[in-house]
Formats: sequence, structure tokens, C-alpha cells
Amino acid sequence: MTDIITGMPAMLLLTLASYLLGVFFQKSSKISVLHPFITAMVVIIAVLFLFDIPYRDYRNGNRILDFLLGPSVVALALMLYDNLDIVKKNLAAILSAVFTGSLVGVVGVWALGRLMGCPQEFIKSLEAKSVTTPIAMDITGMIGGSSSLAAISVVITGILGAVLVPGFLKLLKITDPVAKGVAMGCASHGIGTGRAIELGAIEGAVSGLCIVLMGIVTSILVPLFNALPGM
Repeated sequence: MTDIITGMPAMLLLTLASYLLGVFFQKSSKISVLHPFITAMVVIIAVLFLFDIPYRDYRNGNRILDFLLGPSVVALALMLYDNLDIVKKNLAAILSAVFTGSLVGVVGVWALGRLMGCPQEFIKSLEAKSVTTPIAMDITGMIGGSSSLAAISVVITGILGAVLVPGFLKLLKITDPVAKGVAMGCASHGIGTGRAIELGAIEGAVSGLCIVLMGIVTSILVPLFNALPGM
């Protein structure tokens, strides 16, 4: 019985059902803050705790989803190709925005952390929060931070960005699809890009490009910043 509960079909069904439940709750309630990712996370944690299922078994049961992450990222290239002319016209603006976003993100975390008296390891663990989890963990490990804390900060950043950024863009009356895509991709990486795709094809294409550019720029800026005297 235990093997059935913790097997791949059951764990995969748990993930998909939890996410679809989150989509249903968000659409029925029309509350943007109720992101499907949050609902799915709460449901999955509750089920694992209730049935005493080790996280290792849950992750092994979802290996196929881990594998599909690669093709899903590559699929963004098709959307980028379809909107290549628009990207070329705005490439300078996109590059400058990515560099500025990365720099402000890193320096902002350091300054706020120092102001609040946070431990140095904690500050270093949050500096790469706006890139994808694997890149953030590698960068954080290089500069002496906690890779586990970095992974948590990336997830939280992604959720907050996907939930809050569209509202801020509307509040600031920003309607340009390229600007929206840059904001989502720079602020909240993959989760934000998923939300950007819902906004439109151009937003999704630009956001997907910004994920890659943010990873490259941040992986250079963070080690250089922490190599400065007194960092």
C-alpha cells in the first residue's frame, strides 16, 4: 500500500491535481494574489505531512517533470523567434534594463541587509534571488552563502513577482509589452515568465530572453561585487 501511495503515478498526480486546483481557485475567486503555485505548494506540503511521505519519494515521483523543464525552457525560443524583429528593435533597451535590474537587485539586497544588521552569509544568500534556482545556488556557493537559503529566496521572489508586478505595471500605467516582459523576466525569472506569457506573446518572449540575460549578468556581477574590499 505504501508503495502505491509513494509511487511515481501517485506523486505525479498529486502535483498536477494540486496545480489544477490552484488554477481553479484563482479563476473562481478572481484573486490575483492566490497564485496556483502557492495553492499547489500548500496542498502538496499538507499531503506529504499528513501521510508521512518523505520528500525524497515525492521528488523521485516527479522526475519526469524535472526532465520536462529543459524542453519547456527551449520552447520559449520559439516564442522569441516569432517576435525576433521586436526584440532586435529594443535590444539596447533590454540589455540596459537587465544590467540595471541585476545591479540594483544585488546592491539593494546588500544595502538593506547591512542596514538591518543581517549576518553576512544571509546577505550573500539573497543576492542572486532574481535568477533561476540552479544558477542562484551555484553563484551563492561560490561567494560563501547558503545554497538552500538561495533556493528559497528564488522561489519567494518568483511568486511575489508573478503576483505583484502586473499590478504595479497597471498602477504605473505601463502598457508597452516589451517593458512588461522585461519587468517580469528581470524581477521574477521562470515563475514570472509564466505569468508574462499569460499577458501576451511579446511579453512572454521578452521575459524568456531576460531570464537568460539575467543569469549571465548576475553570475558576473555578484562575484565581482563580493570581491570588492569590505564586502
